[in-house]
Amino acid sequence: MIVHIVMFDFKEADKKENIAKTKEMLEALQEKIDPLLSMEVGVDFNGSERAMDLSLISTFETKEGLSTYATHPAHLEVVAFIREVTTASKVVDYEK
Repeated sequence: MIVHIVMFDFKEADKKENIAKTKEMLEALQEKIDPLLSMEVGVDFNGSERAMDLSLISTFETKEGLSTYATHPAHLEVVAFIREVTTASKVVDYEK
């Protein structure tokens, strides 16, 4: 199994709204992309200096499934929006 984790920091302008919209858009991908087995999207409540604003944990059977997800048009649409409203992101992909 492949685990894909991404964390995002958002720009201050319309931050709450953009976090909520991003969460909604990401969760909608579950019904659109077959290789995506599961997805959990969390919004930070801690607010500490080390905290990121939003995290995504998704799983796939194979690396090929992750690649299909990464290049899927529905995912690319979400990525385009996220790039407009975030200041930073970090990713970790690993086999479980």
